[in-house]
Amino acid sequence: MPPATLQARKQQLVRDAIWDAAIDLFTQKGFDQTSVDEIAEAAGVSRRSFFRYFSSKSDLMTEGIGAYGLTLAAIIDACPPTATLAEVFRQTVVKVAEHTAAQPRTRQVMRIAAQYPAAREAQVARIAELQDRVAEAFERRCRHTAEPALTAGLLAGLTLSVLGATFKAWFQREEHDIAATAQRAFAALEGLVCGGGPKRRASTSPSRRRR
Repeated sequence: MPPATLQARKQQLVRDAIWDAAIDLFTQKGFDQTSVDEIAEAAGVSRRSFFRYFSSKSDLMTEGIGAYGLTLAAIIDACPPTATLAEVFRQTVVKVAEHTAAQPRTRQVMRIAAQYPAAREAQVARIAELQDRVAEAFERRCRHTAEPALTAGLLAGLTLSVLGATFKAWFQREEHDIAATAQRAFAALEGLVCGGGPKRRASTSPSRRRR
């Protein structure tokens, strides 16, 4: 990839400034209560400049989706050629989870999405686009399977689902080691697929005990 031009770097700095200002305001005032004018003022840009970079307030909540998709595809492509599809799936989940959790704003953005349905809906609206990108990356590794497109689609859906469940547990429980959270997600998935579902705890109620 050729180095970014000076103009491109300047534009990215402005874009980042708008996004940072917005996330801070969403955290302080609330997503629904924050206006575009307030975001522009906090970022030090005009309202017109705001709309050069973002189409709406909701668009700000999807800023990380493109980069997330690129990270997923890059990690899938970087897995060793000898790795099985199952190994690629596992490595991708763990590495993407660790990379994303290490970003300083991840929990903040997740908190905004959890509190405001409109913010969450903006992110959900781009899930199909994200899944297509991940499926394309997996399909490059599935060329020799009987059903490349089907297999890639299943792997993409599974990867995003396990990542979603991992992030949710990590966020809600305020955990620190997201790799350990991912391993628990793998164990739960294996139990569902191979064991028919999670085992129920044995009842200890008096009515079921032998007298």
